Amino acid sequence: MTISIVSGLQWHEDVERLLRDLPEWFGIEASIRRYVEDARTLPTTVALDDEAVIGVCVVRQHTSVAAEIELLAVDRTVHRRGVGRRLLEQVEAGLCQRGILLLQVKTFGPTGVSEVYGRTRAFYAAVGFLSLEERTDIWGPDDPCLI
Repeated sequence: MTISIVSGLQWHEDVERLLRDLPEWFGIEASIRRYVEDARTLPTTVALDDEAVIGVCVVRQHTSVAAEIELLAVDRTVHRRGVGRRLLEQVEAGLCQRGILLLQVKTFGPTGVSEVYGRTRAFYAAVGFLSLEERTDIWGPDDPCLI
């Protein structure tokens, strides 16, 4: 597998395909549509294996020094093979070049029961993200949000 990491806005159809193949994480239709629209308009970085998109990271800049990962998804066939890590390394390097000092991500919090999101939180911890707080006023009381 030869992976290349590239940025642009032309991969929204691939984003939709990836998300629909990961219903454990992305099973809400309205959210899928929003992520696809975000990929049309926000900086999007993809991992390619030859010409096939196998991972995607979409970032929203909030201020001159802060940004947020709106979406990070990797094809399940290449989980735990460094694709997500390489995507984040490229994204972080680009953000640093633009003067961004803070990068946040929101994910399903630990007080909720989800084995797949436990793996997600472990990934983010392994690449250096720190848990700031868990809130129930962002997505709802039954959907804890870890920042």
